[in-house]
Amino acid sequence: MSDREEEAPRGREPACLLCQQSEADPDICGHKIQRNGICAHVFCLYFASLLDQQENERVGLQGFLPRDILHAVNRAAQTSCCICGKSGATISCCDTECDLSFHLPCAKQGRCVTQFITPYRAFCPTHSPEQAVEATPEPGTQCLICMEPVEHRMTFNTLVCPACKTAWFHRDCIQGQALCSGILSFQCPLCRNTQEFLVEMFLLGIRIPFRDPSWEENDAFAELGDRHRRCDASECLCPGGRQEAEEEGSWELLLCSSCAAEGTHRHCSGLRDSITSWECDGCAGLGTASRDDLDLAGPSMA
Repeated sequence: MSDREEEAPRGREPACLLCQQSEADPDICGHKIQRNGICAHVFCLYFASLLDQQENERVGLQGFLPRDILHAVNRAAQTSCCICGKSGATISCCDTECDLSFHLPCAKQGRCVTQFITPYRAFCPTHSPEQAVEATPEPGTQCLICMEPVEHRMTFNTLVCPACKTAWFHRDCIQGQALCSGILSFQCPLCRNTQEFLVEMFLLGIRIPFRDPSWEENDAFAELGDRHRRCDASECLCPGGRQEAEEEGSWELLLCSSCAAEGTHRHCSGLRDSITSWECDGCAGLGTASRDDLDLAGPSMA
């Protein structure tokens, strides 16, 4: 934990001063920062109107000075959220002629658009940007991600790829994909367009994290590169045990030529030295082995 962040007291979860919630969705509001008695979500800070960030992000909370945060909270004390009706709404619509404000956790419910990219602009439901592409889903069109029906036209909750104009999906579904993919792998689920699709989704309020895909973190698939290293015969005869393997001879370990997920010592399955490939019972039963392999393999594992 950095020197600008502090843990909340045990047994009591602090509330964000800007949205007044302690358990808001971190995918939308970001993580909470607490210092000098002030607690705020990262994106609540970025979207707060008339709240400037310092060039040095090490000062205050992510570059936002405590005194400026308190001023923003005081200004919003008399401002009601256009969605929940409660006071303290620190986010104002970017339209200069609009006087509506809202809390960040209320934005999605109220169909407000928040653009998670500099300069972090926010719009009320009336002034939110809409897709300009001319496209209408065919009757029965399904979301490409959840395979559930989409609405019969483009709406806040039903979006289309601006490139191919045929890929339809729900806002929640594409948001979930964006959070998993990160900016490096985010693309249209159908046509794989990246640039045009990325820009459009940013403008429509989809949060796309600036990081690698979640499936590449912490070597999530590292085990897939491990080679199978044990004899799976019903009875392993090797004196050294199932993990023992020699480079040649009776105790050479052969892996299934089809799945590579099971193995056997030559001697444990009665395989002669001339046999260079072998299939486990599961793969051989699917008819993947050649006739010669099946004739030469002899008894395998149970």
